[in-house]
Amino acid sequence: MDSPPALPPSHPMKTLRKQWLEALVSAYYVLAVLFLGPWSILLIYLLFTRLWSLTVLYLMWLYLDRDTPSRGGRRWEWLRTWRIWKHQRDYFPIKLVKTAELSPNQNYVLGAHPHGITCTGLFCNFLTESNNFSQRFPGIQPWIAMMNGFFYIPGFREFIILLGLRPVSRASLDFILSQDQLGLAVVIVPGGAQEALYAAPGQNCLELQNRKGFVRLALRHGASLVPVYSFGENDTFKTKTFPKNSWQYLCQVTFKKFTRISPCIFWGRNLFSSNSWGLLPLARPITTVVGAPIPVPQLSAPTEEQVDHYHRLYMEALERLFEEHKESCGIPASTRLILC
Repeated sequence: MDSPPALPPSHPMKTLRKQWLEALVSAYYVLAVLFLGPWSILLIYLLFTRLWSLTVLYLMWLYLDRDTPSRGGRRWEWLRTWRIWKHQRDYFPIKLVKTAELSPNQNYVLGAHPHGITCTGLFCNFLTESNNFSQRFPGIQPWIAMMNGFFYIPGFREFIILLGLRPVSRASLDFILSQDQLGLAVVIVPGGAQEALYAAPGQNCLELQNRKGFVRLALRHGASLVPVYSFGENDTFKTKTFPKNSWQYLCQVTFKKFTRISPCIFWGRNLFSSNSWGLLPLARPITTVVGAPIPVPQLSAPTEEQVDHYHRLYMEALERLFEEHKESCGIPASTRLILC
């Protein structure tokens, strides 16, 4: 039997085995994000077999455990230190840049941009220890917020709960920041899945002008706002985008309105060839830059004027962060950050 074709070398110093490990882990991440949810169909199938009791038992567990994601969860810390995440880091590669200290005597709300297709930079740098987050930011415990609907998908919910993801609901995030412990950091992607529709290579367009919920959260708890930008996140997949006034774009927005999922058209490379289409991400560098904290007062009932004020300060800080670091991250000097 012929041996499988070798992966094109992503780096001349990497062995073939290293290249395969990186590609397989990166493929595993994408497949988990995109296809682990549909495994819940298996539960429906089992209802019509002699194993129907397994479905019933799991649904009972799902009901009894329904509040766990919003009430502390059950994160397994050892999952954060899996060696496979370092292979994912090296595939692109992914870097973490610290621009200021985050005091462990303060809580934070980190706004992560852009969403991209699979939030790879966000996952690698905050949900795993592949870039030594706990050493770079000692005393800071990050909690990444994810769309609520994913926590109702059988099987998939167990995977993301163990990783430490939390629903992006008010009850869930208030619970985290209401703890007596300090040094807690809620990481939110303000643009949400809507930004995936803009995730074209070379594009830096954010859905932010009317996204103020994360600012209200910070004000309710007196948690400092921190802008975070992952340069290169939008370059890991090629996408098909449509003008905002086109019927295709309106269909995408309508679909998202009812399902909360953005129907993106995207593709990467093939596992065996960089010249063929597939779901393996393109090996493009991703650099996640964590900005300086913006102090925020604690206001139990902030007014719209106060929310607008700190939202404006945040956008200005994010634009400065983008301008200061874009060239060092391989972005042309003429590129501008677009806030929609």
